Amino acid sequence: MQFTVEDVSSVKKVLHIDIPEAVVMAEVDAAYNNLKKTTKIKGFRPGKAPRNILEKMFSKDINNEVSGRLIQDNVFQAVKEGQLKIVGPPMVHPVEFEGKGNFKFDATVEIRPEIAAIDTSQIKINKTKYAYSEGEVDAQIEMLRKGLSKKVPATEGTEIAEGGYALVSYEGFKDGVSFEKTPKVENQLYRVGSAMMSKMFDDELIGLKKGSEKTFTVSYPAEYVNKQFAGNDIEFRLSVNDVMQEELPELNDDFAKNFGSFETLEDIKNEIRSNLQQGYDKRIEQEMNEQIFAYLLERSDFEVPDSMISFELDAMIDEAERACLANNITLEQIGQTKEALREEFRDTAEKQVRRHLALSSIIENEKMTLSDEELEAGYESLSKEFNRPVEMIREFYKNNPDKIGFFKHTLLEKKIMRLLVEKSEIIEVEPSEA
Repeated sequence: MQFTVEDVSSVKKVLHIDIPEAVVMAEVDAAYNNLKKTTKIKGFRPGKAPRNILEKMFSKDINNEVSGRLIQDNVFQAVKEGQLKIVGPPMVHPVEFEGKGNFKFDATVEIRPEIAAIDTSQIKINKTKYAYSEGEVDAQIEMLRKGLSKKVPATEGTEIAEGGYALVSYEGFKDGVSFEKTPKVENQLYRVGSAMMSKMFDDELIGLKKGSEKTFTVSYPAEYVNKQFAGNDIEFRLSVNDVMQEELPELNDDFAKNFGSFETLEDIKNEIRSNLQQGYDKRIEQEMNEQIFAYLLERSDFEVPDSMISFELDAMIDEAERACLANNITLEQIGQTKEALREEFRDTAEKQVRRHLALSSIIENEKMTLSDEELEAGYESLSKEFNRPVEMIREFYKNNPDKIGFFKHTLLEKKIMRLLVEKSEIIEVEPSEA
């Protein structure tokens, strides 16, 4: 086999492969010999069918089988001999295989970009001193309090207000006929402002009182997020059975005991303070990391293989679909498609791939490795994150060796980021008023 490499770009190459006739014919002969041993043809004893008969009956199948094997074996042999660090599967250009003569074909491959060493000794980053406020603690307490609130009838004559509650019955009609997407609902506790039926629907409720009846039409635009309503004019016939108000529990130690092992109100406030600060600490870390990424990418210029961007896009769209599934909706229900998301996320995916490649380059230059203790710590971190026994996490990766390499590299990226932060000149700054 002979081959040449054509440079299309720094990350895309075309392999021009030429397989000698002798090799081609040896593969074809071997394929027919195997076929002869296993194929039964009427009028011939097993293994005695003439070659010309086999060729008439099976030449297309044999050519497909032999060409597929020759392509696979020789593409990867060329990649090995050419010392090409390919990413993604090779793309073979269609070519007709005649089963004789030299077999010539082309294969396009993408390779990891060569990235020049990045000087990481001069990094300066800002560390914003984010910290929680007692106002945030009080706000979260109030949210918990609302979660335990009771809905009780309001004083007679109270009007429905924005953010208020009412017990309502309603039915939707289209062209004077009950609309199947809006069947009759009785005594539903409805929060005005939730836009469950739409903001236009909610606006019609404001100012109504207990005993009020109202008929109104809501025109849903064609692009409305709920496709069941989109493009329809629906007439609603509604009655207010009662106007409700929230009755909040008192803030005392008994209130705190509703939330697990807390004994006092101060206990639950301390937990909120801890969680808030953890969130701010994570924000600080993310902002510092973003500054380091910006530094690295400003000082490195390289092409990104399309196949790596495509792989990253696949992962992002899978994550979007999982998020929809967790909320019992589909991409279509929120007016999205995979094709539209691929277009929308492409720049983000490319930036993410650039980050991975830049970090990989530094990891290689630093000859950074992962110790058994660091790998075990990674398992324990996942165990806490997913609330699963560490033995289960460890066994998963043991049984999925194709995933352990990716997991180890993720841990190495986190390790090199910590090292880069430690090496950086850090300037503490106050949060902006915004």
